[in-house]
Amino acid sequence: MTLQPPGRIEESLVARAREAVLRYLRRFDEGEVIRWAFRGMLIGTIGVLAMDLWELNLQSAGGVETPGVGTSFLPPEVEVREPAAKGVDPRDYLKVDEARMRAPMTFTLGPGGVLAAEGLIEPGAADRLSAELETRGEYVSTVALNSPGGSVDDAMAMGRLLRDNGVATEVADGALCASSCPLVLAGGERRSAGEQAAIGVHQFFAVGELKVGAEQAMADAQSTTARIARYLTELGVDPALWLHALDTPPRELYYLSGDELRKYKLVTR
Repeated sequence: MTLQPPGRIEESLVARAREAVLRYLRRFDEGEVIRWAFRGMLIGTIGVLAMDLWELNLQSAGGVETPGVGTSFLPPEVEVREPAAKGVDPRDYLKVDEARMRAPMTFTLGPGGVLAAEGLIEPGAADRLSAELETRGEYVSTVALNSPGGSVDDAMAMGRLLRDNGVATEVADGALCASSCPLVLAGGERRSAGEQAAIGVHQFFAVGELKVGAEQAMADAQSTTARIARYLTELGVDPALWLHALDTPPRELYYLSGDELRKYKLVTR
């Protein structure tokens, strides 16, 4: 029997292990592999998010202000980790009334069946939109969003209402759609955004005093992230979009470029 040198044996074992892994991966189609890769990224970012929530909990206990209605909805600067993908700062084009942005969302029907939805998505906003559609639904063809965000649950409920009623969504030039607002945008049967619109996402957070431990914060973060991922998938939007939210602290915004809006299918035109 011929003995192989140790180095040759090690190379052989590595080659056999590699082939075994490739045989295993060939059992799955490309889409399944991508989905598992996305799940892996979500698990990693959820851990970071839970630590951020825990830090907010400690800040609240120590009397430090937590992000909320009283905090400026426009962060001090655009996230610049990927400057080439960002292009021009979208805030340069904003034409918003800050007082209206801090007030509960209002609905105003204008010409052409465009329902302007402006202001905070406060708890109960979805119920008020539902009443609006019941009253004027036959006249509403498009909802024009201009909002700094708010309640995640209400935003998803609003998005489902719009999809069920076949209503389009848009963010016009100079308008803002931030935080949970893009979840409403995702609900449109048809979705559009102006080249000078500002559409941004960041980590979700609880407003007010937080009195939960790190374990509960982790559980809540995982549950909410899973619901958002399922919601986007159901509406035909790539859930990888939300990785930018998970990676961006609550006091900042990740502004989506036109290419990203199209890539993640958050806009259809």
